[in-house]
Amino acid sequence: MSAPENPGEFPYTRGIYPDMYRSRLWTMRQYAGFGTAEESNRRYRYLLSQGTTGLSVAFDLPTQMGLDPDHPLAAGEVGRVGVSVASLSDMRKLFEGIRLDEVSTSMTINSTAAILLALYVLVGREQGIDTRKLNGTIQNDILKEYIARGTYIYPPRQAIRIITDLFAWARTEVPEWNPISISGYHIREAGSTAVQEIAFTFANAIAYIEAAIIAGMDVDSFAPRLSFFFNAHSDFLTEIAKFRAARRLYARLMRDRFHAKNDRSCMLRFHTQTAGSSLTAQQADVNIVRTTLEALSAVLGGTQSLHTNARDEALGLPTEDSAQLALRTQQIIAYETGITNVPDPVGGSYYIEELTDRIEAEAMDYIRRIDEMGGTLRAIEAGFIQSEIQNSAFEIQKEIEKGQRIIVGVNRFHMEEKDRAPVFRIDPANEQAQVESLRKMRACRDAAKWRQSLAELEAAARSTENLMPRILAAAEAYATVGEISDTLRRVFGEYRDPA
Repeated sequence: MSAPENPGEFPYTRGIYPDMYRSRLWTMRQYAGFGTAEESNRRYRYLLSQGTTGLSVAFDLPTQMGLDPDHPLAAGEVGRVGVSVASLSDMRKLFEGIRLDEVSTSMTINSTAAILLALYVLVGREQGIDTRKLNGTIQNDILKEYIARGTYIYPPRQAIRIITDLFAWARTEVPEWNPISISGYHIREAGSTAVQEIAFTFANAIAYIEAAIIAGMDVDSFAPRLSFFFNAHSDFLTEIAKFRAARRLYARLMRDRFHAKNDRSCMLRFHTQTAGSSLTAQQADVNIVRTTLEALSAVLGGTQSLHTNARDEALGLPTEDSAQLALRTQQIIAYETGITNVPDPVGGSYYIEELTDRIEAEAMDYIRRIDEMGGTLRAIEAGFIQSEIQNSAFEIQKEIEKGQRIIVGVNRFHMEEKDRAPVFRIDPANEQAQVESLRKMRACRDAAKWRQSLAELEAAARSTENLMPRILAAAEAYATVGEISDTLRRVFGEYRDPA
């Protein structure tokens, strides 16, 4: 068992702040976005009225893939798994009536992250806000897309160039913004173990940090704004230990590998979401219990921000009532359980401490193996990380099918279900409405300014110039997400999975 230390002390096993939740609770977010910007705006206002302390934006697949709503490949997907945002006009509608200097916003977007952040900054300027005071996070983690999720556009090395350009630009233009949220969540959702989740997440982090250093940035100039995104899965004690091990492993990596001198560079700050893959369509109300325990593990593990999944998400997008109940779950943990009265309530448990040590050691072994392969990009190109996740997912599924891993309501404790609660449905007419809105916007914009902005963006992409000012100028000229992405596609090409 490792030597004990106090909360707020290196290597932060027991939490990154001395008082943890006694002085400030975690940010309560509810991931939301669907249909048009106007519809999502109504849901955001509702969640804020119910006590949400931060917004979390879900974008639809066309927006994630750099496709406009009228692109042939976008047909049937506009506004389905998130909100459709194609231009500055949409981003303005998305946050209408919401002061961006009074809310923290997280945007789950990767390949087009730079464009969506530019749109958000422009809306902030329109509201008269000093954009240096904007607070939030852009996911912007492209490596995990090649590993686990698939919403990539450009080849990895070109995609990382965009990310490091965003790092450098954000440092002065939006210094309170987290320019990346390095995500283990989707790695876990793809079937990884808890150890693989933190190992592969930190392997990706190492690649981003190295790229930024190679680009000329000092580690302490950007590391304090790095943030992370983890999964809270169903193995309660393992998840608590995983978060503690992750903090300690990260602190040691930053100090010993990257020689960070700023204490904040060594502090692992992370958002947690309960496990979508643990939810079942069968006996959906049981998902409330699953989510409560997963959220509790995240709080006991010391998360800085939390999203609780809704009971009906295995069936469709959450209804307003189920989203409210998911938020109430966090509020009960925060205000009624007494758990927040002490930092690291589980610290000193023999099993938790031993499990924390074991997870850290096993994750570090993975990182060493990836280093020996030549780093994360080489490991991705060789298919090593993908294969490890696939093998883990296969073994878990075998255990479920053989009944060795019990899933209540799925392979044990069945019951006949006659009446299910209503499922939230997206209006199919939204897609055509979004297409028409886009066409009207294109007809009204200054065509000369639009063309010039895209030409200057293309020239910048062919040089070593930082892309962010050109992306911002194009967005301000009402170039669409698809048009900006297509301009970069012409220069960078598109990635094709060798598998």
